[in-house]
Amino acid sequence: MIKQAEERLKTFGYAMKEGDEAILAFSIQKVENSIKNDCNVSSVPDGLVNTAVDMAVGEFLTAKKTFAPDDIAGLDLDFAIKQLQEGDTSTVFATGEGTLTHEQRLNNFLNYLLAHGREEFSCYRRLRW
Repeated sequence: MIKQAEERLKTFGYAMKEGDEAILAFSIQKVENSIKNDCNVSSVPDGLVNTAVDMAVGEFLTAKKTFAPDDIAGLDLDFAIKQLQEGDTSTVFATGEGTLTHEQRLNNFLNYLLAHGREEFSCYRRLRW
């Protein structure tokens, strides 16, 4: 999953730096444990791998934002998605309009990565006895 996360980071314009692999590995392990505990399974189901990758990237970028904000200064938030709507949930990235600051867009993006797909967990939940 680490290679998938690295590729996903590249799509956002982030180039891995020295020491990033340890942070990314920790983020992946944190997300895997969260999914396994929430679903009561022994491994991340195949259907949740992409969600896990996005969540791990969100964890990684959140850590970078907190501890090394200069590392993500060049992150490309002007990608194709402006608004995403699924059911009654809507996420707006407001790119290029000047309505949101870079910091606000980054926070919205990180929240999206960390939360999107959690509703799919219920498909893989097992009862605990």
